Amino acid sequence: MPKYKRILLKISGEALSDGNANIHDASVDKLSKQIAQIVATGVGLGVVVGGGNIWRGRTNDSMDRATADYIGMLATVMNGLALGESLNVCGVDNRVVSSFAIDKVAETYFLPNVNRYLDEGKVVIFVGGTGSPYFSTDTAASLRACEIHADALVCLKAVDGIYDSDPKTNPRAKKFEEISYDKVIADDLKALDLTAIAMCREFGVKVITIGKDEPDGVLRVLRGEKLGTIIK
Repeated sequence: MPKYKRILLKISGEALSDGNANIHDASVDKLSKQIAQIVATGVGLGVVVGGGNIWRGRTNDSMDRATADYIGMLATVMNGLALGESLNVCGVDNRVVSSFAIDKVAETYFLPNVNRYLDEGKVVIFVGGTGSPYFSTDTAASLRACEIHADALVCLKAVDGIYDSDPKTNPRAKKFEEISYDKVIADDLKALDLTAIAMCREFGVKVITIGKDEPDGVLRVLRGEKLGTIIK
């Protein structure tokens, strides 16, 4: 039995890329197979996917921040569609749900429908961020996790947890196995967007950050294994 009944999985856009192609078929298929294994455990699964493989904000300071963020939202729609189609090929029933109306390609977000899909065992892929500029996809993930009453928000990151300093530049950086929401915010550890952390703290959503390349990482978390860092 999985440790959690319903989780929100936050995936970076880079997980869909190979460094050359923005959306790399083999990378997307690998991710879909992992999601299929998660679904097979019986856990309810929502997914928020970032857009950093396609767009990482303003390319110059003259671009309006809101415009740049809207471009990023559209990038997440493309990633979500690619992931949804790959899941279809894997036989995983799913729905791509957008925070803003784009009805030719995705269903517009409506919470009662989302909860019904999750209860039916469908994977719900949330795209479009929060639907508003000035918020990251981390914040979108925490928002959706709260709305669907997820037991945990599991974030696949480039780094295998949260450290007291940047492990890329400091070989003595200390990794936390567990840490409080308050310490993450007070020390500005940049594990997630601070707005996301504050929201999870307010509504009691546990956050688990693990390395995106950790073998069977999410499955092992569902079995109760301690990986990465737990924020609670």
